[in-house]
Amino acid sequence: MSYVDLHREMSSDIRAEREAVLGLLGASAGSVRAVVAELLENRTFTYPLGVLPLIVHGVETGAPGPAVPLAVVSDLWWTAACYLDDLADGQAASAAGGLDESEALLATVIGGTMLPLLAVQSPRIPEAARGPLSAEVVRCWINASEGQLRDLRADVGAATREAVIAAYLGKSGAPFSMVTAMAAELAGRTDERVELWREFGNAFGILWQLFNDQHDILTGRNEDLANGTVTYLLACALDNAAPDGADEVLRLHADARHSPEARAALTAVLLAPDVLRPYEEDLIRFRDGAHGLLDKLGGDTAHLALLHDLVDLASPMLLRPEERVAGTVPARD
Repeated sequence: MSYVDLHREMSSDIRAEREAVLGLLGASAGSVRAVVAELLENRTFTYPLGVLPLIVHGVETGAPGPAVPLAVVSDLWWTAACYLDDLADGQAASAAGGLDESEALLATVIGGTMLPLLAVQSPRIPEAARGPLSAEVVRCWINASEGQLRDLRADVGAATREAVIAAYLGKSGAPFSMVTAMAAELAGRTDERVELWREFGNAFGILWQLFNDQHDILTGRNEDLANGTVTYLLACALDNAAPDGADEVLRLHADARHSPEARAALTAVLLAPDVLRPYEEDLIRFRDGAHGLLDKLGGDTAHLALLHDLVDLASPMLLRPEERVAGTVPARD
């Protein structure tokens, strides 16, 4: 079984639980329910990572089913976060179906914050676990917002790999560590073990952000370049550049917001062999760290194998070097 197979097997239960959570809005909130439902229906995920808490609960207990409400929390959170990201990128109109921007923003606030808090009040959740799980939702939004603000306010001239990872820990680490920690808490595990699962969620979040960064280049979308995002690959390029070359990287990065030519030139810099080499070395290090955490955690072997597979899925080196062209930045000796 793969994680996709597990999602297919559990999808009807997840959908039923989502409908039950929407029902908790009550009869007086029909409009709220309608706009949240439309936002949810309009957002589909290529990779159904909402099953992550199911797998973690399976590792701990052998049974993924009790964590279905946490899969709903994950889907609600990511739906809201993706819409807010689309809004920041100026793509909100195409991301919300028939909702206008104001309706979609209200749906995002309710769907991403209030509904996850209601979801952990599910009768399927033991009463003693509801408070800690609610606290995880709040913690996630704070940490994710911190990461997003780090991203928005990043000083590209002072960008380092360490600073980018700190932002990634919020942007992607926070939601994944939320659901892995929640699954361990739901299984009644010790604080020490919960923290190990949180650490794994953070490690997986870094890998998934690096995976997304690579896909942004490979698909030709280049949204990171157009938005001026400081990515880990850009930090590697700045680390690798000679002192006079770093200024050229920064110039291309600034121009790439508005110039296809600058985006193409900067892409050539990012895909230079001496930039991709340290990037791949770090990617392998992050991947090995995630596998090491799973080995340390142990548990049900079938579900643990699913998590090892997910780590491998998130950590391929997809980018390949391009020929260096005239005008690209010289490397530091």
